[in-house]
Order: sequence, then structure tokens, then C-alpha cells
Amino acid sequence: MSAVRRHLWDEYQAVGSGRGSARRKRQRFVDKNGRCNVQHGNLGGESSRYLSDLFTTLVDLKWRWNLLIFLLTYTVAWLVMASMWWGIAYLRGDLHRAHDQSYHPCVANVYNFPSAFLFFIETEATIGYGHRYITERCPEGIVLFLFQSLLGSIVDAFLIGCMFIKMSQPKKRAETLMFSRAAVISQRDGKLCLMFRVGNLRNSHMVSAQIRCKLIKSRQTPEGEFLPLDQCELDVGFGTGADQLFLVSPLTICHEINPKSPFFCLSQRSLRSEQFEIVVILEGIVETTGMTCQARTSYTEDEVLWGHRFLPVMSLEDGFFRVDYSQFHATFEVPTPPYSVKQEESLSLPSPFNTPIGNNRNRREHICSLDCIDILEEKTNKFPSKLQKISSRKEGLQRRVLRLSPSNVEKACSTGDLLRIQEISSVPSNEDGDERIQLKAFRIKSESLTQSTGDLELQKKPQGMLTLGTRLEDNLPAKLRKMNSDRLS
Repeated sequence: MSAVRRHLWDEYQAVGSGRGSARRKRQRFVDKNGRCNVQHGNLGGESSRYLSDLFTTLVDLKWRWNLLIFLLTYTVAWLVMASMWWGIAYLRGDLHRAHDQSYHPCVANVYNFPSAFLFFIETEATIGYGHRYITERCPEGIVLFLFQSLLGSIVDAFLIGCMFIKMSQPKKRAETLMFSRAAVISQRDGKLCLMFRVGNLRNSHMVSAQIRCKLIKSRQTPEGEFLPLDQCELDVGFGTGADQLFLVSPLTICHEINPKSPFFCLSQRSLRSEQFEIVVILEGIVETTGMTCQARTSYTEDEVLWGHRFLPVMSLEDGFFRVDYSQFHATFEVPTPPYSVKQEESLSLPSPFNTPIGNNRNRREHICSLDCIDILEEKTNKFPSKLQKISSRKEGLQRRVLRLSPSNVEKACSTGDLLRIQEISSVPSNEDGDERIQLKAFRIKSESLTQSTGDLELQKKPQGMLTLGTRLEDNLPAKLRKMNSDRLS
């Protein structure tokens, strides 16, 4: 099932160019500028829904198509109406008797198509030059005049309203709302938090600004259903009201990683193998226009920095606060535990078998030692096959030694202990018997792991072996006793 999961995730990835080698680049669900990478296809008969809401369809079109529709609509309407006025004049014979003073035409001074077109423009724009006018002896012209007035009002209201809403949309206002390029994970108030920064570049405020976060990640249900783009809510202060922003200066949005967070099991090592995307949505009312504005961005796992913190951008000047946006995206490293919150809570749980002093620290060192071995394994995979075989034998012994002692016994191992264990395991042997003997030696007393490996070498031999050795040595000749003493020393 995991292979199916990886295969489905590959469908959302694209091949990108890396430094000297091919690297797979994640396909984003939402771009950094807020554009959603979703296209609807194979609608079939559902495409007729766009025509049922024609006004919204025109508003959603791009500017070039809006301008083209605007120009074509007015041009076609003018030509059609001018042709209808010219047709009335042609059918009544006004074109041939235009200069007859005793004849009363339908429209005065209309004797060809250009003059009919000018009459329509003067009527539609209510210019009224007074040279061309409609007479009372033309009932068909009066009906056409009423139709022209109604149709012109409808077209003006539709197209001008569409253009006005198109221009007043607050999409450009969203471009002046700024998000940090990367998100960071570090401790704040003693708790591990995921943080990112938002800012407002304009002096006008965002009224009732509210921020929300969505985690988009693939998951598999207990029933076996695979969800490639499952959306999960990230709490950024909904219960405390911290999601309601007073966005006057740049703010750092904080998501506390707790047992209810989807990042409860996330550690520094597992962050490199995860695949997720955090979508940030900032909504508010534009103060100048009163329209709702929405700005979006996203952060992938490659854009989340573990153990970093944002640089401060606020400074106090003479009578005002100054914001330095040149440091808006800058971060710096801070000491941060490499393990997850779940591991931290398991370390802090009390146990009757643990000693009250030093247990948490020893457990942390044990977990960090395992993490260090995992990092060494990743680097060892790049070695040739012969070196991988040698190193895997050593590292396998180290891992088994670290995992042998039970969880309720202290198992603090320093870096020097790991090196000494490696030296013990580096003795060449083609059989597994030596490793079993070594592992058995560590099983005898799990408390010995609290001491360094050098202390294990200094442990005293059994008294029976010492007395037996002295008796045998007494029966040997002097020369052999001297050789034996040199070898033992």
C-alpha cells in the first residue's frame, strides 16, 4: 500500500533541474503568489452552467478578453442599429428624395448609411446636434427609437457594470499583503511551534483581518482509502482569538505543536522525508473600498526551516516605530531539540523504575544517539558495495546495543561510548558468534551502559579465575612464568 501511495504522489510531482543531477520538484497545490494550480476538464454538459451565470463569467475573464468583448459588443450594436435606420429610410424612399423640400422623410437629413450611423450615435449618446432628427410621420421610426433606448440602457448597464466590478476587485490589494518566503520551527514559551510572518505594505488597514491555515497531505484511512490531497486545519489561535489580526506592523503567526496538531510526531529527521503543503489564507476588508480581500500563499516541506527564528524588523525612532522590510524574510538559527513533541512527552512521563534525577537527559541522549546512527546510515548508502557491507556490520551492532536495554533503565551513552562500541565491533570476524558474545556481555548488566565503555574494560575478573591463574602459574618453570607475565601485562 505504501508503494501505491508513493506512486500516486509521483503524479503530483514534476521533474526539475538541480545542481548537477536530476531532482524531482514537488507540484504545488497553491503557488507562492496565491494562484491555485487546479484546472477543470471534461465538463461535458456542465459547461452550460457558465452561460447561466454570464455576468460572473465575464467578470472572471482576463482583462484582454473583457476589453475585446466590450469593444465588439458596442461596435456590433452600433452597426446593427445604424443598418436598421438605413433600412427604414431605404424602404420609405427617403434616400432618393432627401433633397426634396416638399417631401417629409422619416428622419431628416438621412440619405445614406454614414448619415444613418451618425443619427444613431447622436441619439444613443444624447448629443443632439439638431441637424438630424426624427419626424412624427414615421411610426416605424418611433418604435425603433423606443427599442434602441431600451436596448442601449441594458447593454450599458451590463458592460459598464461588469467593467466597474472588474476594476474594483481587490486582487491588486492582495499583492501588497506580504508573506515570508519560509516557515520556521523553533521553541516559543517552552513549546515547539511552527511560525511564519505576514505584513501589510500599505498604510491603509485591513479591517477584521483573519488568518487560516490548511495542511494538505496524503493519507490513508483505516478502510484502505487513499486521499492524495486531504485537507486538515491547523490551529493558529482560533480558540484564543489570536487568528484575528491587527495588521499594522508585521506579525509572526504561531501554530503550537501539541497532541492535537498534525505535526505531533514530526522531528528534524522525519521532516526531510515528509511530503506536505501548508496553505495560508489571509482575509480582510479593504478600508478604502469596503470589499473583502483574500491573499494566499503556501509552504512545502522544503520551505520549513527547523531550528530557525525570524529576525526582528521593528525599531523605535523619534516619535514613531519603523519597520525594516529588508529583514522581513531573514532568519537565524537557535538551539532547538531535534526530536518531536511526542518523543518529548514520552521522555517526561514519570515511571517507578526510573531514578528521579537525570532520566530525561539520559533518554534524550539515547534518542539523539539513534538519530545520529540513522544519519550515518544515510551517508553510508553512498559508499561502494564493499564498504557498505563492512560499515553495515558495525552500525548494526551499535544499533542493537543501543536498543537492548529496556526503556525503564538508564541508558545514557556519550559520543565517546559510541566510538568505543564501534572499536569493539570493528574486530574482524566471519562468524556471528563473536557478535553474540559481545551482545551477551551487554545483556548481563544493563546498568553498565551508564558508564563509559572504558569502565567496562576495567571491571575486575572473577575471584575464582584469579586464584586458578595463580595456582597454575606457581607450577610453571621460571622462564615460562616470566613469558606469561609479559604477555598478560
